[in-house]
Amino acid sequence: MTLKQNPHIWAALCLAGLATVSQAALFDDDEARRAILDLRTETRQRSEALSQSLNQSLNQGLKAQAEELATLKRAFLDLQQQIENLKIDQSKLRGSNEQLARDLSELQIKHKDILQLLETRLSKFEPFKVSLDGLEFQVEPSEKKDYDAALAVFRTGDFAGSQNVWLSFLRRYPTSGYASSALFWLGNAQYATKDYKESILNFRKLLTIAPKHARAAEATLAVANCQVELKDLKAAKKTMEDLLQDFPGSEAAQTAKDRLTRMR
Repeated sequence: MTLKQNPHIWAALCLAGLATVSQAALFDDDEARRAILDLRTETRQRSEALSQSLNQSLNQGLKAQAEELATLKRAFLDLQQQIENLKIDQSKLRGSNEQLARDLSELQIKHKDILQLLETRLSKFEPFKVSLDGLEFQVEPSEKKDYDAALAVFRTGDFAGSQNVWLSFLRRYPTSGYASSALFWLGNAQYATKDYKESILNFRKLLTIAPKHARAAEATLAVANCQVELKDLKAAKKTMEDLLQDFPGSEAAQTAKDRLTRMR
């Protein structure tokens, strides 16, 4: 008798087989669940580790950025302070420059005033041009002062004193442009004191050094007058004739002509 021929045995065997299969299936499901759980656990752990790593990296990055930002902020604040300091320094420098400009302006004004004062004082000692008796020449300030002083003495009528002053002037300034005029006034002072010979000498010196002098005709007539006073009428006539020839249109020449007429 076969198994198929015994239905009960066949049924029992089928049930046993099903139980074995069922147990095997249950065993496979548990393994799968455990594998899934293990995978989930591993995935979660990896996720947590990755998240922790990312957070750590992010925190480190944020910290680095914060530190960099803080450094930049400090640098910015330092730069801003430097700018403020530069503004202050620039303001001080501008103020200093303005003060220097004022000081320089004041110094320039003082320098100009000093130069003007110096020029004024120096001008008292520097030669300058004068015109006298048709002549132009350079004189020292002291030279003009002494000439004017000598002329002032002559004009007071102190002819003796005037002679001394004119002689002193000529010794002090022998090459002066005033020399010819000084000789004229000296000759007149000597004529006034009746020192006719010395008067003639000084008038002739005038005619020698300045034959075209504005007072040359007067000086020639004065020589003739001295010669008349010395009773040298021949010399006087000759001098007056020379005057008529050398200075024909002068007032002194007309006077000489009148005198010559009376002397004939």
